[in-house]
Amino acid sequence: MTIILRVAGIIEVVTLTLMLANLATVRIDAVGSTLGPIHGIVYIAVVILSFLQPIHLRRRFLGLLPGVGGLLVLRARERYPMKDTSQQTYW
Repeated sequence: MTIILRVAGIIEVVTLTLMLANLATVRIDAVGSTLGPIHGIVYIAVVILSFLQPIHLRRRFLGLLPGVGGLLVLRARERYPMKDTSQQTYW
């Protein structure tokens, strides 16, 4: 599941960067209409996958940050793993 979250986090960052670059430079409507829904779907996937990670609930809320949330959740998972196996529930 971490591989899926990592890929989704990277796609989220890339699509947000491309949309902001398009907005700041040429403003091609087709780029925004294509990348906007892709970014939205990936953002929802990142939020769902963040809440399924075996980390403390406070750190799962990092997934709600647009753009970098998924990558922050992965970083929190690596830095602060759960020590007690009885707390490894999804909620």
